[in-house]
Amino acid sequence: MTRVGVVGAGVMGTGVAQNFTEHGHEVVLVDRSKEALDRAQEEIVRYERFGGLLGATGPQREGMSERVTYATDIAALDSVEFLVENITENWGLKKELYPRLDAICPAEAVFAVNTSAIPITKVAAQTGRPDRILGMHFMNPVPMKDTVEVIRGWHTSQETIETATALLNGVGKKGVVVNDSPGFVSNRVLMLTINEAVYLVADGVATAEQVDEIFTSCFGHRMGPLATADLIGLDTILYSIDVLYENFNDSKYRPCPLLQRMVDAGLHGRKSGQGFFTYA
Repeated sequence: MTRVGVVGAGVMGTGVAQNFTEHGHEVVLVDRSKEALDRAQEEIVRYERFGGLLGATGPQREGMSERVTYATDIAALDSVEFLVENITENWGLKKELYPRLDAICPAEAVFAVNTSAIPITKVAAQTGRPDRILGMHFMNPVPMKDTVEVIRGWHTSQETIETATALLNGVGKKGVVVNDSPGFVSNRVLMLTINEAVYLVADGVATAEQVDEIFTSCFGHRMGPLATADLIGLDTILYSIDVLYENFNDSKYRPCPLLQRMVDAGLHGRKSGQGFFTYA
């Protein structure tokens, strides 16, 4: 089994760690926040005990929490064979992190950038291994979603794509490989939809409930765009739209002012208890 490094112990990083360890992989989960690691550990233990009730199908869920190592120092990644990075969708933070990862991790290790919008080629340029860098855009909740958007950067080798695809297949996921572009396929479309839905609320055309009901009842979507935004996190949505606006320099990607105000107010969606909807 591959020894997998996971950087970032937020919702996505914890889900990635769960998914790999329930399929037998050893995982090194790193975050600079001890509190975030403690929350991740609690969630992984809970998932091990009760994941079956939620539909989890990992063949080695029993004992999975014992295969996770928690660390606040990225030096703990010095023996990983594959790494998935899940930190905040912020280019400044990623630009500072990747040269450090490059110096610590084994030269043959593959780096997967779990990003919503930041170009993979831009990330790869911060390392000495651009052929071993690719994007792996996991969907939330990670253990329950069986498809991953895999992004080929300018220098990404076919061997790297095959390694990543085989690893995903081994944890019950299919990788759909697309070429590098800000937002890729999923978020280049989704972020525009969410941003326009926010404008509908801001302009008084409809309430958040009405907007989402159109999508769930008329189109048969499992979740409306504003509930989806709450699930992802409105702060992450804003970061992603900002990346698209910066890269394409097109007014259609300009973030709605209401979205900015909600993020400034700490209304980040499910993780804060309040976004476009209220959560217990």
